[in-house]
Amino acid sequence: MPKVLISDELSDQAVEIFRNRGIEADFQPNLGKDPAKLAQIIGQYDGLAVRSATKATAEIIARADNLKVIGRAGIGVDNIDLTAASAKGIVVMNTPFGNSITTAEHAIAMMFAVARMIPQANASTHAGKWQKSAFMGVEITGKTLGLVGCGNIGSVVLRKMQSFGFDRILVCDPYLSVDRLSELGIVHTPLDELLRESDIVTIHVPLNDETRHLFNYDRFASMKKSAVIINTARGPIVHTDDLARALEDGLLAGAGLDVSMAMTLNEDAD
Repeated sequence: MPKVLISDELSDQAVEIFRNRGIEADFQPNLGKDPAKLAQIIGQYDGLAVRSATKATAEIIARADNLKVIGRAGIGVDNIDLTAASAKGIVVMNTPFGNSITTAEHAIAMMFAVARMIPQANASTHAGKWQKSAFMGVEITGKTLGLVGCGNIGSVVLRKMQSFGFDRILVCDPYLSVDRLSELGIVHTPLDELLRESDIVTIHVPLNDETRHLFNYDRFASMKKSAVIINTARGPIVHTDDLARALEDGLLAGAGLDVSMAMTLNEDAD
């Protein structure tokens, strides 16, 4: 019987899916946080199911003598050493459509939270204050939205935001085909132009050598001082130190992030 190790949090239903198909599923949801222990036992398994806490490094893959497949319950596979897996003949799979709507809706929620200063107002109210005039925020109606990346998630954001009263929605995605651009009813906008014109910029690109630290201090300096940036993609796409400095220097009005450098294998890469 094939054996699969589930080293991150997954639903009970996911475990049952394996077992109902004659696969022995070893559910250890906290194991991904203990790479030393994972390395000790990985040789017993034919499959590994992960989310983002588990880092399938070259060292761990080297000890995976029986491993045939790594399945990522999510979109990105940057927590898996693809080169090491390929060299060992291990198939790496993901679920590219699994959380597209969830992530898109979360990005939209963060747009409103930043624009209307909801976190600050909530903290103030819990502190026993009532500072209505301090947290007026801004309306998004009549503003320009910039989408950086319009794949599975970005295209959902595009469709949903078309009814929110934006004056314009600009899209930067040089990899979209002419047919796809036509299907979505958009034209490609160069990144520099999008950043100059947009009031809200939301990021939906994968992390790779081209996008790592794509958003740095110079890029923030090219944006409107009233603009906000949203990142629900991968943390290292935004240079967080540069973002903090840009906010301190008043180059941006705000930012909404729910991803961090810790999500990737190459945390220290420039």
